[in-house]
Amino acid sequence: MIKKIKLFTLLVAIPMLITTAFVQTSLNIKIKGSDTVLPLSQKEAEVFMKANGGSKITVIGGGSGVGLSALIDGSTDIAMASRKIKMGEKMKLQDAGKSVKEVTIAYDALAVVVNPQNKVSQLTREQLEGIFTGKTTNWKDLGGDDMKIIVYSRESSSGTYDFFKEHILNNKNYSTTVLSMAATGAIIQSVSQTKGAIGYVGLAYLDKNVKALKVSTDKGKTFVAPSMVTAKDRTYPVIRPLFYYYLTTVEKNVKPFVDYILSPEGQKMVEQVGYVPL
Repeated sequence: MIKKIKLFTLLVAIPMLITTAFVQTSLNIKIKGSDTVLPLSQKEAEVFMKANGGSKITVIGGGSGVGLSALIDGSTDIAMASRKIKMGEKMKLQDAGKSVKEVTIAYDALAVVVNPQNKVSQLTREQLEGIFTGKTTNWKDLGGDDMKIIVYSRESSSGTYDFFKEHILNNKNYSTTVLSMAATGAIIQSVSQTKGAIGYVGLAYLDKNVKALKVSTDKGKTFVAPSMVTAKDRTYPVIRPLFYYYLTTVEKNVKPFVDYILSPEGQKMVEQVGYVPL
């Protein structure tokens, strides 16, 4: 009789183990923020939802600052950011008694782009600073045609705006003549349609409608073009981490998706979309 009970228990347990092995994760997550991280999050969410029926992952852009504000007011589960969380944002979370977790999900090369008809193919950090702060206003001063420089930038809520200001402008202010764009795609479109234009975008946004410049951060000794190869070996000088921020109180809900992005499969997707894997 004891043997029969043991056998029955084993037979019941085997199907349970088989069923458990194939249990899918069903999540409901809102993700908001960085325009740079947007295409990556959208693709990762699409693949994750296909593999995990019943999961709903909503991804919206708007900028790093917008995402972190949404995290503070509780209207998003994950904030996408192409910059570190600021002290003021941290303080608001602390004042609300909220604890935040930071996860680096990938890296990005920030490319400086011009119109394909522009004969200029490389610039130093100092020359870029001159352009974006308004000191240099004509391409002829940089070896190009006698043509006004039309400068495009992301708006101030963007993490890319902050990163470019810190690492390329040495924290100097953008010129008041700079045209602010709400989305990275708008910069690509504007630069592709304006002969004298210049702007900056994440590596994944590069296409044949714009020309990426070689950049030097060693006063013109070495110029390197942005590419997956130069980003991975870190020879391209303008590289930055991309972040997810979420509250520790929702970690159980968001972790399966975050873990998927950090997995070998998720990191393979990072490179396929045009970002630099960890």
